[in-house]
Amino acid sequence: MSEWILQYLYLPQDLSSHGHELDSLTGWVHLLMLILFVGWGAFYLLTVFKFNKKRNPSADYKGVKTHVSSYLEITVAVIEAVLLVGFSIPLWADVVDNIPEETAKDVVPIRIIAEQFAWNIHYAGPDGKFGRTAPELVDLSNGNPVGIDKNDPNAADDVTTVNQLNVPMNKQILVKLTSKDVIHSFFLPVMRVKQDAIPGSEFPLKFTAVSKGDNDGKYEIACAQLCGLGHYRMRGYYNIMTQEEFDAWMGEQQELLKAAGEDDGW
Repeated sequence: MSEWILQYLYLPQDLSSHGHELDSLTGWVHLLMLILFVGWGAFYLLTVFKFNKKRNPSADYKGVKTHVSSYLEITVAVIEAVLLVGFSIPLWADVVDNIPEETAKDVVPIRIIAEQFAWNIHYAGPDGKFGRTAPELVDLSNGNPVGIDKNDPNAADDVTTVNQLNVPMNKQILVKLTSKDVIHSFFLPVMRVKQDAIPGSEFPLKFTAVSKGDNDGKYEIACAQLCGLGHYRMRGYYNIMTQEEFDAWMGEQQELLKAAGEDDGW
């Protein structure tokens, strides 16, 4: 079913562990809409042909006596209820009810703070604990886009990037998403992830990458919400890595942090 959906609905590759469920639901909804489109189109043509003025010069005040239309409406309502209760609600419940703890095994916690017009990425580092952040500590000129308190011990190994998200395969990525200014929308098509980033609120979302796909793991982060005149250039990138590649990258970042700390006299 998933391969058929990807081929005929022109969906992007699915590289996530949960995407096939969303694609399957999308396929069933499109199939229902296709049946309704063909059925209502055929009914329209039938009525135009059968009840035109030439065939019916005088009005028929008795009307239709059968209940076929009622049965069809009930059938469509039942199918829609099955799609909602049997597919959509369980998928949504899994998203909102099974958010893992930041410190859980095989979980990579990441904070993403959107702003006009960039994605600020904050990694907890090897200790898995985020350092304290504060708005007054934000300093773009000194490489502190999320306002990390460098005096907090938990912040010593925290890593920040701008418009570049690196994630390991086969690990659950736990994203805490928010915004500095206006509403944005964090969209990773091949991960089947889309979530609004709203200032003043932090939304958790999760996904697991299971493959690098056809583009060797390199894909674009899109903003799916019009967020200002520079919306068109709010483009980030994410890189799906093996665990070894991710560990090597994180190790490089720790070396850079250590060197920067020595230069600053920490």
